[in-house]
Amino acid sequence: MAAGKRSYDDGGGVPLGGYAALATAFAAGATLFAATARRRGVRLPDHVPPWDVLLLGAATYKGSRLLTKDKVTSFLRAPFTRRTEEIPAGEVMDEPRGDGVRRAVGDLVSCPFCSSVWVAGALAGGYAWAPRATRLVCAGLGAVTLADWLQYAWSFTEQRVEG
Repeated sequence: MAAGKRSYDDGGGVPLGGYAALATAFAAGATLFAATARRRGVRLPDHVPPWDVLLLGAATYKGSRLLTKDKVTSFLRAPFTRRTEEIPAGEVMDEPRGDGVRRAVGDLVSCPFCSSVWVAGALAGGYAWAPRATRLVCAGLGAVTLADWLQYAWSFTEQRVEG
């Protein structure tokens, strides 16, 4: 095949148009948020303390895991994904299905790394708009993140002791 005629992925399975639609939706959401915040006089913070960055990071981690891997949120992913397996700690593996935007959304909601940008964007917007409420939500998600790690530590210790 001539170099100028090759597709991006040689198989044509990458939903570039769907990705473009999602990127446009993200940018439009951020623009709408910024315009609304400006119109309502929301002042952006002059700085974000390191503790808040850690809190936002832990909440982003857990929020993206809840969205993309939790059994209970499967109903959100179901129109865009197919279950492939259950993995430890109540999580599942889903794979995207369909074409175009449906496939792109499936990629987004089955990938914690991909969805973390959206979760972080929502939390950062909340932090600017309602910092106290957002810190509370982040503290809750951060507590669940810590609890998860403690569960893993307990299971690891229990396995080591029991042989």
